[in-house]
Amino acid sequence: MRPVSIWQRSPWGLLLCLLCSSCLGSPSPSTAPEKRAGSQGLRFRLAGFPRKPFEGRVEIQRAGEWGTICDDDFTLQAAHVLCRELGFTEATGWTHSAKYGPGTGRIWLDNLSCSGTEQSVTECASRGWGNSDCTHDEDAGVICKDQRLPGFSDSNVIEVEQHLQVEEVRLRPAVGRGRRPLPVTEGLVEVRLPDGWSQVCDKGWSAHNSHVVCGMLGFPSEKRVNTAFYRLLAQRQQHSFGLHGVACVGTEAHLSLCSLEFYRANDTTRCPGGAPAVVSCVPGPLYAASSGQRKQQQSKPQGETRVRLKGGAHPGEGRVEVLKASTWGTICDRKWDLQAASVVCRELGFGSAREALSGARMGQGMGAIHLSEVRCSGQEPSLWKCPHKNITAEDCSHSQDAGVRCNLPYTGVETKIRLSGGRSQHEGRVEVQIGGPGSLRWGLICGDDWGTLEAMVVCRQLGLGYANHGLQETWYWDSGNITEVVMSGVRCTGSELSLDQCAHHGTHIACKRTGTRFTAGVICSETASDLLLHSALVQETAYIEDRPLHMLYCAAEENCLARSARSANWPYGHRRLLRFSSQIHNLGRADFRPKAGRHSWVWHECHGHYHSMDIFTHYDILTPNGTKVAEGHKASFCLEDTECQEDVSKRYECANFGEQGITVGCWDLYRHDIDCQWIDITDVKPGNYILQVVINPNFEVAESDFTNNAMKCNCKYDGHRIWVHNCHIGDAFSEEANRKFERYPGQTSNQVI
Repeated sequence: MRPVSIWQRSPWGLLLCLLCSSCLGSPSPSTAPEKRAGSQGLRFRLAGFPRKPFEGRVEIQRAGEWGTICDDDFTLQAAHVLCRELGFTEATGWTHSAKYGPGTGRIWLDNLSCSGTEQSVTECASRGWGNSDCTHDEDAGVICKDQRLPGFSDSNVIEVEQHLQVEEVRLRPAVGRGRRPLPVTEGLVEVRLPDGWSQVCDKGWSAHNSHVVCGMLGFPSEKRVNTAFYRLLAQRQQHSFGLHGVACVGTEAHLSLCSLEFYRANDTTRCPGGAPAVVSCVPGPLYAASSGQRKQQQSKPQGETRVRLKGGAHPGEGRVEVLKASTWGTICDRKWDLQAASVVCRELGFGSAREALSGARMGQGMGAIHLSEVRCSGQEPSLWKCPHKNITAEDCSHSQDAGVRCNLPYTGVETKIRLSGGRSQHEGRVEVQIGGPGSLRWGLICGDDWGTLEAMVVCRQLGLGYANHGLQETWYWDSGNITEVVMSGVRCTGSELSLDQCAHHGTHIACKRTGTRFTAGVICSETASDLLLHSALVQETAYIEDRPLHMLYCAAEENCLARSARSANWPYGHRRLLRFSSQIHNLGRADFRPKAGRHSWVWHECHGHYHSMDIFTHYDILTPNGTKVAEGHKASFCLEDTECQEDVSKRYECANFGEQGITVGCWDLYRHDIDCQWIDITDVKPGNYILQVVINPNFEVAESDFTNNAMKCNCKYDGHRIWVHNCHIGDAFSEEANRKFERYPGQTSNQVI
């Protein structure tokens, strides 16, 4: 296989050159055109598969020998330089761990470090040409923007694969087409080739092949199929075979990585004595189509999962977190590859992995980093069965958290909903499709009680990521000719895959405010914030203060005291307050901004500040059985960047009526000694309790993950002193550890023992 230059691809380039006087004395078509300074003696190409023309494994020819680049220290800046070498304007991403397959020959560059402004890769720092300690399993790739540099003239070429490739695979139901529910879990295997869809000959077809196909289609496993029935059916049908001799090991993430044989165009006899390959896949719990499948899966005894995904905008993607010693933590991305990512995806009920993500692409975690250098073969039933190294805090940081994107089954849910009237495809009035075959129609959703959680489900169903806003009024968006309200009373938990999984009024429409102006709308975004409370600081700073009433007038005005304070003998006496500091981090991929703009912030004269959110935090004292005995709340009188990580700059400051918010990688600190940073426990009796803090409790602002917004602590109060311990984020512990936490040790009643 050799690269094809523009001279060989098009006779028009040669003709144009012959007609142009400036070409006199130029090299012949077989000679490389003149290079830019810095690239003398080098040629570049994209190789590997499956890929598109503007992406692939980067290969460099030096001294007549083609070689690759190691992914150690590779960055987007290096990808920018390489994409320009290849004739593209810029890079949109890069890949590691030989995503496009391992190369051969030399590894020319290792520890490549570029600023992104270099004219040539030779200007970047590295270990030197040919000096590397990598293997081809660490070959780097780039994803370039599909836009060529104007007037680009260079000998750098894009590798053109001369052999056929398998780009897409599907299952075609052999019977009952059009009536079977999605996703399709069983059918004839078809591959997309340049001349259309073709079947695969089943001679030599193995369970390993089926495993790879099911993984590509978003299913974790396969099951045996009634081949006799399909062979009988095949005798009555015409087939177009394009592929045979498929031999997979079973760990491949894509069928194109298996050994394949394609039929030639002049082959007259195809698949003699054989039939089309048939595969039957087992869907994961989220995608079990029939109630029978769901009941079957629910009847199986299932232990608590020890792997989960966090921070992903779509199902089947996110930062990988594992459960160790009853505590959730992340994985360091060293040696993280598609095999390990595929084990995670299948363990969670998805297919094989589309991408193994490094560099905290799904946001940084907080707390422990449990594992590093995970090396899976791809056949393990769980990530915990893969060889790995335990890790210490010095070995890795959360900027290296590993993530995955998994293959998902096609369910078609995005065709049952749409947005209309918005300024872009990411916003608009929500329209849903109802009715059966022959009577399908589109309608609107009543805006009553419509909020962020419902909007999150709509954006997820449409594949548009997160919801920035859930709107109850959409009068400013043109409704077109759709005016009928067909759904009301929609209530979602926020985790549903589609709107029809949420509760609603059914066929009975009850809408308090009628008319198209009061119908539901959404604004979606690919990124969202994610707030997390620093639980250890709460535990370290908690104390009791008896504060005189004459110092609490402003706090009373903002309802920061218990109800009994209204009947107190003001200004005499005092209130007993549980005080503590709260440090709130934004670990998401978008800044946390108040829902309301500055024009609608409320000025509070007593404290001399604006409230951008009426309720930003809830503070509660609960009995072990969950009964609330004291409460407090905190309005966001000043959301700002108190401190930031080393490489992050502050963006929000409250001074001079400035913009409020929390930047990604920064945190806002509410010190224990400011007003309302407390719970009034004057009326609380001595005993054992739970201190609970919930951020953004009314879901006013969208976040990528609401499950980590609550913090709990054990709390023991003897009437004079208070002990706060075992503070943790609500989803930081295992389910069993949380159950033990609720049962306070030695607790028999709500009295001191």
